[in-house]
Amino acid sequence: MTDASFDPKMLEALVCPITHATLRYDADKQELISESAHLAFPIRNGIPVMLVDEARQVE
Repeated sequence: MTDASFDPKMLEALVCPITHATLRYDADKQELISESAHLAFPIRNGIPVMLVDEARQVE
């Protein structure tokens, strides 16, 4: 693991900021997906950006 990679163990502590539901890690897109809110939060330089304004809509 490099310094800029996301540690999947962080999923145990992170939840969706809107619904407080668990998140799914998408390693290919480097995003955390909130199925309940239909949002994808980006991971930049190994750090999840959990701001609603930075998230994109997912189906």
